[in-house]
Amino acid sequence: YDGRVQTLPCTVWQYVFNNINGEQNYQVFAGTNEGFNEVWWYYCSADSTSVDRYVIFNYADQVWYYGNLARTAWLDSPLRHYPTAAGYNGQVFYHENGVDDGSTNPPSPISSYIQSANIDIEDGYQYGFIWRMLPDLKFDGSTVAAPEATFELLPASNPGSGYGTAEGGDVVSANNYSATRQYKVQRYTQQVNVRLRGRQMALKVSSDGVGTQWQVGNPRIDIRKDGRR
Repeated sequence: YDGRVQTLPCTVWQYVFNNINGEQNYQVFAGTNEGFNEVWWYYCSADSTSVDRYVIFNYADQVWYYGNLARTAWLDSPLRHYPTAAGYNGQVFYHENGVDDGSTNPPSPISSYIQSANIDIEDGYQYGFIWRMLPDLKFDGSTVAAPEATFELLPASNPGSGYGTAEGGDVVSANNYSATRQYKVQRYTQQVNVRLRGRQMALKVSSDGVGTQWQVGNPRIDIRKDGRR
């Protein structure tokens, strides 16, 4: 806002509005999370009559992200240390407190991931061969002795062929280096030796362990040209 109302560019517009229940739009509500420079919107997905999803805009970083969560009310009060929200079962939750899902007893892990866009060499004119990866991952704030996350390289032979597929169909052999590969990364993992080939690739980082919190820095991969087909 600079003195006049403007359209806010949204990179997740299709994700939200292609799967939203417009008949339940009266249930949509918004809230702030000022500690992280965020505005949240809760809404009903297309097949739901109760709030089960959210979309967030980070106005400091100018980025959007989304997820699944059932909440009925939200309060970001300066009188409390954490934002407070209500659920459908009558529970009241403190958000941003701890690293696990406190709605269960005992607390359960929060599954999280981040995935890059496709990367390629010379606009996909050449295949790329990856032989090494530098994760650059921190686990500050984790409450377990040996936290870990999963790095996954997702290759595709051609646009639209799907990740982890070869030109002849789905990859089924574990020794075929065009297949999707997963690598466990821990606190002191400095590099990972890989063997992977594809016209396009994406990088995914995820975790689903109790007591695990992670932050991605600037992962690097060593890639070279590897033919045209």
